[in-house]
Amino acid sequence: MSALFQPLRIGNIEMPNRIVIAPMCQYSADDGSATDWHLIHLGNLALSGAGMLILEATAVEAVGRITPGCLGLYSDANEAALARVLAAVRAHGTGMPIAIQLAHAGRKASSRAPWQGGAQIPLTESGSWRAVAPSALPHIDGEDLPAALDRAGLARMRSAFADAARRAARLGFQGIELHAAHGYLMHQFLSPLANQRSDEYGGSLANRMRFPLEVFDTVREAFPGERPVWVRVSATDWVEGSGWDVETTIAFAQELKARGCAAIHVSSGGVSPKQKIPLGPGYQVGLAAQIKQAVGLPTIAVGLITEAEQAEAVLAQGQADAVALARAMLYDPRWPWHAAAKLGAQVSAPPQYWRSQPREFKDLFAGLKFGAR
Repeated sequence: MSALFQPLRIGNIEMPNRIVIAPMCQYSADDGSATDWHLIHLGNLALSGAGMLILEATAVEAVGRITPGCLGLYSDANEAALARVLAAVRAHGTGMPIAIQLAHAGRKASSRAPWQGGAQIPLTESGSWRAVAPSALPHIDGEDLPAALDRAGLARMRSAFADAARRAARLGFQGIELHAAHGYLMHQFLSPLANQRSDEYGGSLANRMRFPLEVFDTVREAFPGERPVWVRVSATDWVEGSGWDVETTIAFAQELKARGCAAIHVSSGGVSPKQKIPLGPGYQVGLAAQIKQAVGLPTIAVGLITEAEQAEAVLAQGQADAVALARAMLYDPRWPWHAAAKLGAQVSAPPQYWRSQPREFKDLFAGLKFGAR
């Protein structure tokens, strides 16, 4: 029996298979509010047969957006707009669990969308804003300096994450993933490349972990206890001598586990343009395997996992408990259907699509009962 299509439990989330749709920024919101694009995009993914869908990085305050078009959950308008989208997705989907990734871009905020080049929008230009960060260090030399967060700023951040978690609970999200990867705010606190503070939030590993752990505690307290909260991490900066690597990530994950973290989603990089990433199929899977073995939490592997047989091998070999796909799902939104067909498994699909089942697969769609007049 296929390992990829075995059920998995993360907290109280029952996943019918081990395929996770990873968060993917769409840069298509209006002042943080979801639009019709999100309805179409998420509705499409909700029909894919995956085990869980995680919404894109969702900013907990306006200055925490990566771009002016990034999704947010910091206002009543944001909440109402997302409620409309989720109502449609849930009404016509197949019951797929849906979680949200709460995030803050830190010094990587106020940037252009990728198709506009992705560079920081200068403060001299309309529509920009000053980013915030652990230290007044730019992501790239020559960019406008971010404002270093003081104690009041840190308190504001914790409150913003808590408020967003409460909004997420009202919206019925079944889980929250906290974004501590890819060079955004919490990763900036963890990595000495971005954190050069001299107070209790900088210097030693324990100090650099302090703020991300405080955010986790705050969100865990604000979100209903029966619903899981977990964290996405960058397991290494891919910068030699940076001070953030798989060993420190394991220490962070162990602290999270002690606080009730339900899973670890293992990515890498993003905090420095000096990174040297050895791209290749499944290039981050080994990092996930090390963390899974050392920490023992349900572990999600991600990164150039594109083929069904490749995903099956990752799970069959015990390197991770689930695999996450992002760009592969955009390219092929029916990836789980095709994987199930290759591996002799079943997926859930809406009855309107049942007749698309190829004739050589008698039982691809769970519950298939279809007659034609």
